[in-house]
Amino acid sequence: MITYSSNEMKRYNHLCSEIEAAYHEMSLKLGLSDSAMVVLYSICNKGDSCLLQEICCQSGVSKQTINSAIRKLEAEGIVYLEAVNAKNKNVCLTEKGKQLAQVTAIKMIEAENNIFDSWQKDEVEKYLELTERYLKALQEETKKIGGASR
Repeated sequence: MITYSSNEMKRYNHLCSEIEAAYHEMSLKLGLSDSAMVVLYSICNKGDSCLLQEICCQSGVSKQTINSAIRKLEAEGIVYLEAVNAKNKNVCLTEKGKQLAQVTAIKMIEAENNIFDSWQKDEVEKYLELTERYLKALQEETKKIGGASR
């Protein structure tokens, strides 16, 4: 028997899609592709550099897509790679990259901060608490699922 999504789950999925669409629209308005924004955003969250592996893990974007975005940003003089050890590389902003980040990723971060700043502290805490609870429950449900058989 197939169980279909509840109205609440449909609403939740719709809201998630709309949030993703809003981030996409913001990236476009700021003149960046989604993947370039993910790279710059991730770096700005850390400072002036971020491990390549962290960008992939934190964004949920495939390593191939992130690598393509980094190659393009490298060619434009926005970022450069710096070896940390044999396996890890840091993605670093150039001066040109810092200037671009200031008018793109930093603006996105400021918009997000403005939203949380407009909420009551207890609302922010509740939102984060429920989001974290949902994530942990979803991770537990994921562990229960076996591989698909065809």
